[in-house]
Amino acid sequence: MEKRQLGGSDLYVAPITFGGNVFGWSIDEKTSFEILDGFFDAGFNFIDTADVYSRWAEGNQGGESETIIGNWMKSRGNRHKVILATKVGGDMGQGQKDLSRGHIISAVEASLQRLQTDYIDLYQSHYDDPETPLSETITAFDELVRQGKVRWIGASNHSAERLKAAITFSKENHLAKYQTFQPEYNLFSREGYEAEQEKVCLEEELGVINYYALASGFLTGKYRSETDLSQSLRGGGIKKYLNHRGMEILEALDEVAASHGVSQASVALAWLIMRPSVTAPIASVTSLEQLRSFTDAVSIRLSAAELDRLNKASLY
Repeated sequence: MEKRQLGGSDLYVAPITFGGNVFGWSIDEKTSFEILDGFFDAGFNFIDTADVYSRWAEGNQGGESETIIGNWMKSRGNRHKVILATKVGGDMGQGQKDLSRGHIISAVEASLQRLQTDYIDLYQSHYDDPETPLSETITAFDELVRQGKVRWIGASNHSAERLKAAITFSKENHLAKYQTFQPEYNLFSREGYEAEQEKVCLEEELGVINYYALASGFLTGKYRSETDLSQSLRGGGIKKYLNHRGMEILEALDEVAASHGVSQASVALAWLIMRPSVTAPIASVTSLEQLRSFTDAVSIRLSAAELDRLNKASLY
């Protein structure tokens, strides 16, 4: 399987990232292990998680996803084969987004312990923290890189202006620099990234690992009306896609998927993989059967006419 360089790092990843937010939330540890085994057996190697996953679920406190991934790597003895990304800065009980030095230094130790590893391949600022100077955040990340606890750093959910400012500060002060960016981006949610951050990502040669690649499952084609929303824990978040434009996108996905004999999800992922600025979109599955959408996505090649059909259907 093709491997892509992740920004300016020495990390090479398969072109789909597994989103670890489902671990300890919509699937238990046993099922998580089965899916991770299938994911790696299929030739993929990149997992993205965060310390706050999945704090929102009843009975959880955060760290559940990292714990499951750590247990899986230990049981399989495969840490050296995994490209592991996690994030810091979400609300872990402190009541705010936090990229202060103190929080980063303590949070990384907790993540390392849960993940049962002594290094993180890609450590990302989960959200921008306007209350903390960029200099403080970047200096803390640089310290972790120099200590060997983190190999590379990345950003998520930053404006183009703040992303550029952070990179400029790193360059001017010869400090660790963001090598990746994680925006919301999919066939439905195009405008924000394409109008703002994409230019910075291309100029700075950042690896882009976009989240909500399947629009919380809407782009799988399972949700065509409000009566379908009860099928998912994310039903409330999918409702916003049930409009005329959303139906136009599904119609285009239906047509292209049928021509290739694959699922709508595979086509939606293939469209992202073929975008010049995207490295490895983030997607999740909750069953082994659904992993086929990943393998099909990296196998098919969309024609110029098919790309045009999808682009026109998703115009904003």
